[in-house]
Amino acid sequence: MDQYLRTVYFNVTITDRRLYHGLYWLSQDWIPLIWRMEYLFHVIQAGYFPILAIVGVPVNLVTIAILSRQKCGLSKCVTYYLVAMATADLLVIVLDLILRHIPIVYSEEFYFLRYVHVCNIHAVLLYAATDCSVWFTVTFTFDRFVAICCQKLKSKYCTEKTAVVVLGTETVLSCCKNIFWYFMLTGLYWLGNEPWFCAVTKDVEDSAVWVTIEFLHHILTPCVPFLLILVLNAVTIRHILVTNRARTRLLAHKSGESSRDPEIESRRKSMILLFVVSANFILLWSMLMVFSIWRRMYHLGYRSIYLHYFVQELGFMLQLLSCCTNTAIYAVTQSKFRQQLKNVLKNPFLATVKPIHDRKN
Repeated sequence: MDQYLRTVYFNVTITDRRLYHGLYWLSQDWIPLIWRMEYLFHVIQAGYFPILAIVGVPVNLVTIAILSRQKCGLSKCVTYYLVAMATADLLVIVLDLILRHIPIVYSEEFYFLRYVHVCNIHAVLLYAATDCSVWFTVTFTFDRFVAICCQKLKSKYCTEKTAVVVLGTETVLSCCKNIFWYFMLTGLYWLGNEPWFCAVTKDVEDSAVWVTIEFLHHILTPCVPFLLILVLNAVTIRHILVTNRARTRLLAHKSGESSRDPEIESRRKSMILLFVVSANFILLWSMLMVFSIWRRMYHLGYRSIYLHYFVQELGFMLQLLSCCTNTAIYAVTQSKFRQQLKNVLKNPFLATVKPIHDRKN
């Protein structure tokens, strides 16, 4: 059975991914620059991934705790979306960063995983969490689009009930969509840095069905979300700018001078939060998306462009970083969140004790 399992794209042996091998090959003068960059990424990842995990888990937990208190000046609808995004990011950090990438980088220390045959189950949970993380960002963007551009629909759509239904539906659909990985992959960990990271049989690998499913998987996440976010943001920002200009002219005409308008200020803050969250997602996901699409097209015969595997390594690093940056975004763009974060840092128990006290009262 083991001889029947293989993957064709991973061209670096398992032991070569160890830290000391990366350092050894970097010290060799005859190593080509392109290989040197790949080994450099292996060395960087040996420190980058553990640090990212140490930072990412508590950061997302603190974000969930602060937002759950609902004292950041955000509507309950928006709070639900942001809490859902932080929760999905936390799951991605655990399932992807801690249980997938760190064992790959330290493959010899985690060699025991080769005897734990749950990789296909792991893949289903990991890809479902990743889909949730991506599509929760889309639904948050759409919610803000409706709230800002569709005033007649706002009262019906931008509610707590709708947010719960939308987030719950996306979670169920993400789980159902990724069940096929359980049947396409095997339970054996390959410990190779490939998108599927589990061993696959040659029949599956050469199957046209496999190729189609994998290609559609990358199209649905994150290509379609990319397009939706770009279009929704473009329309939303254009609407805000046009409305603000009209309101500014009206206020200036009435008062005879331009004055600070709370409504315009609120729209400006909404636009900044929406734009920064969306831009963060697009920038940090774009490299991995491009490489994933190129790799599948390359092996289908479209070989006019060649991207080296260090592009994929950098793509993984940026994609995982996106799960740890939203807290910084909220702290920069939301003054009340920033104040709550300061309070939590001064008293770490405040985030858990205070919500319980508030509910009792």
